[in-house]
Amino acid sequence: MRVLVVEDARALADVVAEGLRDQGMAVDLACDGHTAAAKLDLNPYEVVVLDRDLPGIHGDALCQMITEREERPMVLMLTAADSPGDRVSGLTLGADDYLAKPFHFPELVLRIRALARRRPDARARTLRAAGIELDPVRRTATRDGRRLDLSVKEFALLEALLQAGPAVLSTEDLLERVWDEHANPFTNTVTVTIGRL
Repeated sequence: MRVLVVEDARALADVVAEGLRDQGMAVDLACDGHTAAAKLDLNPYEVVVLDRDLPGIHGDALCQMITEREERPMVLMLTAADSPGDRVSGLTLGADDYLAKPFHFPELVLRIRALARRRPDARARTLRAAGIELDPVRRTATRDGRRLDLSVKEFALLEALLQAGPAVLSTEDLLERVWDEHANPFTNTVTVTIGRL
């Protein structure tokens, strides 16, 4: 799953991104509205974690821009504005979910995964092919009934392959879906991870 975290507090953005990467998500960062808008034009994201009070383009305006897209990511507003009126106005702007700061990190992860499942183009809950069953919600994978012990990246890679099936994905496609914008396009990490898988 590819996620864009838009947060002007760099330390918080880095902590959130690292935590989401540890959960197997490919995460890009933007610390202002202009950078976020540019990244949204370049990359397909499933979920955008969006702060409201951003420099450049305000988070509210960015949320409205996202909701006007034909194929849009789901939006989770993650902000310090936590009054009932703030939540109502954020959801009215088109956000799909709203979580106030401070937050409990496992709840953030669950909400992001729930939003990804609710996307109109989301696939079936359990992915199956060639005796392999993968449940992205429970984060489990089996082959012929035996549980597979996969690393976070191996799980994300297998999920991307099963979601795309029967289509073939190039190394570049896999780098885009499983790794984030900082992945070296000349690396052999995809080949190595497929070999381990």
